[in-house]
Amino acid sequence: MASLPIVDIAPFRDDPTSADAQACVQELLAACHGMGFVYITGHGIDQTLDDALFGRAHEFFALPLIERQSLAIANSAAFRGYTTLGDERTNGAADWREQLDVGPEESAPADSTGPAWHRLRGPNQWPVNLPEMQTAVLDWMRQMEVLGVACLRALAVGLGQPMDCFDHAFLPESDVHLKVIRYPERAAADAEQGLGAHHDTGVLTFIAQQGRGLQVETPHGFVDAPPMPGAYIMNLGEMLQRSTNGYLRATPHRVISPAGGERVSVAFFFNPRFETVFEPIELSAELAVHALGGEHDKISDEIHALFGENNLRTRLRSHPDVAARHYP
Repeated sequence: MASLPIVDIAPFRDDPTSADAQACVQELLAACHGMGFVYITGHGIDQTLDDALFGRAHEFFALPLIERQSLAIANSAAFRGYTTLGDERTNGAADWREQLDVGPEESAPADSTGPAWHRLRGPNQWPVNLPEMQTAVLDWMRQMEVLGVACLRALAVGLGQPMDCFDHAFLPESDVHLKVIRYPERAAADAEQGLGAHHDTGVLTFIAQQGRGLQVETPHGFVDAPPMPGAYIMNLGEMLQRSTNGYLRATPHRVISPAGGERVSVAFFFNPRFETVFEPIELSAELAVHALGGEHDKISDEIHALFGENNLRTRLRSHPDVAARHYP
């Protein structure tokens, strides 16, 4: 567990101007510049919300398969709904996991003449026989948005920017996304890829997890990122990497199919509005000398400045069924 840094965000949440808050800022900045993954404690989110969320998650995955598949993600141009084991792909290979994708509750756009990424907004699909799930998920999402704003403001301060530097992209509303995910216990050698190695496309990701399997890439290989009681894992997406010219990095990570029991996790993608353009910010000379470039150094894959384009690019690759049906 010591392979990932731990940052207590409470001092910054309590009083961003205090000396303790400034120390917290520097710890968070160092973690995000270095590992790119960090355990966040002191987040202020009541444990009962986590308990309700995971309780409904386990109940959802216990529903008959035919009920889960009635919520198929292919029904939704907004990529909202259920994905059956093996139907999502990373790096061209099937991911051995099932999941329910949700976002803010909203109507599909009435105008179909705009850019394709406009269609990423739309209604969610919820299980009819588990009405409590909608409340548990949306209540948790609202609290995570508050945490996302706090962490992003702390990073802005650490980067030498005004604390509200990124607020315009998230307030009063954002295009967050959430995945409720189950990784079955490994049953065959070809099921080792729970989730292939990848970078996240957005700004910040928060992970709540039950069970092992998450691994983070380091210069010395992948290291485990096991659950820590009372903490969420936070990592960075491509938009922050691009806007800081690589001072902050979108670190590759993966999930190995667990042995000795299943893994259930919830990934909350603290995404900006799709219309947001993340232009480079001006770093101090002290920070700029450590910025290694905003594009990826391992894959030939351009990071788009417009978040809607960046997000749609990845989703179309991950869900060929949705691409074929809604984005021919």
